[in-house]
Amino acid sequence: MVKILVLNGHPAKKSFCGALAQGYTDSARTHGHEVRVQQVSALRFDSDFGVSSFRDAKPWEPDLEAFWQNLEWCDHLVLTHPLWWGGMPAKLKGLIDRVFLPGLAFQYVKGKPLPEKLLKGRTSEVLVSSDTPGWFFRWVYGAGIKKQTKMQILDFCGLKMKRYSWFSTIRGSSEAEREKMLERARKLGAKPSS
Repeated sequence: MVKILVLNGHPAKKSFCGALAQGYTDSARTHGHEVRVQQVSALRFDSDFGVSSFRDAKPWEPDLEAFWQNLEWCDHLVLTHPLWWGGMPAKLKGLIDRVFLPGLAFQYVKGKPLPEKLLKGRTSEVLVSSDTPGWFFRWVYGAGIKKQTKMQILDFCGLKMKRYSWFSTIRGSSEAEREKMLERARKLGAKPSS
């Protein structure tokens, strides 16, 4: 059994990302895994870090405390989000800015160029919905958000990224095409972190 935290990073209450997160969750539970789900749309917090140094970080709101407790609890983080302007939605990025802090998610060590990964021992995967075709994302855009998410957020803190799954194109897709994407998300949920 794997303890999984599914974070739906879409800021709207209803979205295809939410459907992907739900399909993954349902399948993981069916296969005997313990799953907690958090919706960025339901979290109430100031997404603006708003200060110039980590030591001046503002206190967490209760929803950030709850997210952190779930992050510490999990073995595997599943992040779903849409591709907006080549990146993740602002509220999701704000959650990362506010919670993934030194002393909690990573720690700078004097004399070493890279910090200690304080969330090591955990894995992660990312499910992204997009109107951009996968080949265009990779070959024309250079997969920038994938590199950022893997190397500068998840792996940086020790949440070793196992999979990055692209679901596109959403705009103009038929119900049958969307169902195939949802079935793919369910298959991923059946075998988390593999």
